[in-house]
Amino acid sequence: MRFQFLVFGVIFAALAAVCAAQQEIIVPVEEEPHHHLVLKNDSDVVMHVILAPGDSTQYHTHARDRMAVHLTDGPITLQSPGDAESEAQPSQVGETSGSTMKDKPLTHRVHNVGTIPFEVIDVEFFQRPGKPSDTMIPSAAENPSARAYKWTLARGANSDQHAHTRPYLIMAVTSANLKMTTADGQSVSYNMRAGDVHWSDAAVTHTLTNSGGAPAQIVEIELK
Repeated sequence: MRFQFLVFGVIFAALAAVCAAQQEIIVPVEEEPHHHLVLKNDSDVVMHVILAPGDSTQYHTHARDRMAVHLTDGPITLQSPGDAESEAQPSQVGETSGSTMKDKPLTHRVHNVGTIPFEVIDVEFFQRPGKPSDTMIPSAAENPSARAYKWTLARGANSDQHAHTRPYLIMAVTSANLKMTTADGQSVSYNMRAGDVHWSDAAVTHTLTNSGGAPAQIVEIELK
C-alpha cells in the first residue's frame, strides 16, 4: 500500500508539472505588461521595459526585426518555455543590439536577478524597407530593417555632422540636454530623460551637441 501511495504521488507531481506548463501564458510582446508603449506608427513600435529587482516578464513572443538599447546595468536571466533558466547575463548602459525573428519568432521571459530596476528600450519594425539604403557608415548594431548609431558625448561636445536620408528615432540612453543643429545653422534643443524617444521622417543633415552638465549617451536608429 505504501508503495502504491508513492507511485500515485510521483504520478500526481508529474501531472501537476504538466498542467503548470500548459497554463503558462504566452502573449505577443506588445501585450506583455512590463513592455510600456512609448511610440507606435506605421514603421515601428517602441516599448520601454521596466523590471523591478526579482521580477520577471511573462512569456512573450518577438516576431519581427528588433533593436534593443539597455538603459541600466545589472544581471538578467532568460528562459524559453520548457527550458531551464539561463545563467545570469550582464547588461550595460548603452548596450545596443540588432536581431531578426521574422522567420523564426523568439518566445522567452526575462528575469531581473539584480538589485536595481532593469530597463531597456525595445524597438520592433513592422516592415522592411522596399529598397535598401546605400548608406555604409559604421553602425553600433543592425538588422534587415534598421541601423543603430551610438554617440557618447562629453559635456559640451559635438557629434560629427551626419545625414539621415531615411526616417529615424533619436533616443536618450542617459538624461541629456541635447541640441540638434542642421547644416544650414538652424537649432532645436531637447531636455531628454533616459528612455525618451523622438521620431522624425524628414531627411536631415545635423550635428548633435551635449549642452548639459554631464556626459551623455545618444542612440539614433534609422530605417535601412
